[in-house]
Amino acid sequence: QVQVVEFGGGLVQAGGSLRLSCAASGSIFFVGSLGWYRQAPGKQRELVAVIISDGSTIYSDSVKGRFTVTTDNSKKTAYLQMNSLNPEDTAVYYCNAKTNSGPWDTLHDYWGQGTQVTVSS
Repeated sequence: QVQVVEFGGGLVQAGGSLRLSCAASGSIFFVGSLGWYRQAPGKQRELVAVIISDGSTIYSDSVKGRFTVTTDNSKKTAYLQMNSLNPEDTAVYYCNAKTNSGPWDTLHDYWGQGTQVTVSS
């Protein structure tokens, strides 16, 4: 099994910054991608940023230029640096890991429990 844990949420004023961390552990052979998604009250979960195994990144238009996703050398930990936060960024942020347990295995989705980010105006 694979465990995904997020850290770093909290309350910040508009214009401020936060850094989220996501650690994937367990039976992991290969990490296809680590991604951040968010869900605001009454809204669907949406993609925020993803970093692929080759290092390429994908960002939603709403966060481009403000958020940066990176990984560490192990590629099992991802970070989301969030700058210039605004109240519209308020949501529960979830980490997604696409991993497999061996070269014979397909990639599977694993989700963290989520971390609350609240931006006050």
